[in-house]
Amino acid sequence: MSIWTRIAEALSALAAGEGLTAVFDRLRGVQSTPEKSVGFTIAVIALGAKMAKADGAVTRDEVATFRQIFAIAEEEKTNAARVFNLARQDVAGFDAYARKVAAMFRPEGQVLCADDRNVLIDLLEGLFYIAMADGDFHPAENDFLKEVARIFGLDERCYNTMRARFVEGAPRDPFDVLGVSHDAPLEEVRSAWRQAVKDSHPDAMIARGVPEEAIKLAERRLIAINAAWAEISGRRAA
Repeated sequence: MSIWTRIAEALSALAAGEGLTAVFDRLRGVQSTPEKSVGFTIAVIALGAKMAKADGAVTRDEVATFRQIFAIAEEEKTNAARVFNLARQDVAGFDAYARKVAAMFRPEGQVLCADDRNVLIDLLEGLFYIAMADGDFHPAENDFLKEVARIFGLDERCYNTMRARFVEGAPRDPFDVLGVSHDAPLEEVRSAWRQAVKDSHPDAMIARGVPEEAIKLAERRLIAINAAWAEISGRRAA
């Protein structure tokens, strides 16, 4: 059963007049990987649709980028379009979606574990892909993504590192990319690099609930991670 079939089943449970956010309420507290996959995928579409409107217009490039992130079969495009349009028309704000997503992985009063943190990073990266689809990073998109990161419990360094990967000319620190201090020993940097690569492996992403169709989200991350290691190790060898 494809991810889109599961999404269609979730949407079919909606009563007349209910918004897409009701899907999240139905899935809340369900921790099995398939249900997390449905929730994660709907979140990408819903938040992506909201963000596409953040700069005032939804472009074809943004819709096309969404289709590139997810391997949507021709027969499933109707289901995908339905979710996108429902989210775009929903009166609920993007922050409402972001809070519901955060609650799926970080229930109130609980500490965000490493695996679930990675899932939220995966989602934020998907939003960056869509934000940059038209080749411009609008201040409203920056505010949107920064607020989503805050709601997800991701720190400022994490956000700044991700922005540096996607936004041309944004400050980029290779030590921030690997999450280590500037004076960290080379062996510690190497260990952080290896762990980052491991966390970004397709098998690891699938294991933590990312739909198989969304593995492309890790491609740019891996490029940045390997570039950061090459830059730091090159400096130390010089």
